[in-house]
Amino acid sequence: MKNDKWITLGFVLLMIFGLKAQEEPKQQEDKSSYYEQRAKQDAEYEQSLALDKEADEADFWADQKQYEKDLKARDKKAYKAYMKGKRDAYAEHEAHCGHHCGHSDYYHHHAHFYYTYHSNYYRSPSRRATLGTRVKIGTPNLRVGLF
Repeated sequence: MKNDKWITLGFVLLMIFGLKAQEEPKQQEDKSSYYEQRAKQDAEYEQSLALDKEADEADFWADQKQYEKDLKARDKKAYKAYMKGKRDAYAEHEAHCGHHCGHSDYYHHHAHFYYTYHSNYYRSPSRRATLGTRVKIGTPNLRVGLF
């Protein structure tokens, strides 16, 4: 009887933790889809941006880069999802946009970054699988002396 209570309690706890473990990936998926959607909205705004002064545009792009840097420091998974959304949105826009859109040099500079972005961009290079060794063979010194 005592063992039945412990078995029942253990079963209930396993069920609770099992259900909880299944909920977290969905929450993570929602978070990444939010940042991808946010990136697409930002990209649409950036593509329609037309500022009169070059200084204003430089400030805008500096603020955008700072936002991305802060996001990366705060949550790397969210940053990766955001950058994936930006890459997709810029690639989609590039497919139908030519030189007729009249984007600025700042836009083209940042667009190139988004086109070429991939998730391993900021990772440090992996270590080599092989080890380098040096072999030094000593040879005897021969001196011939006359005196």
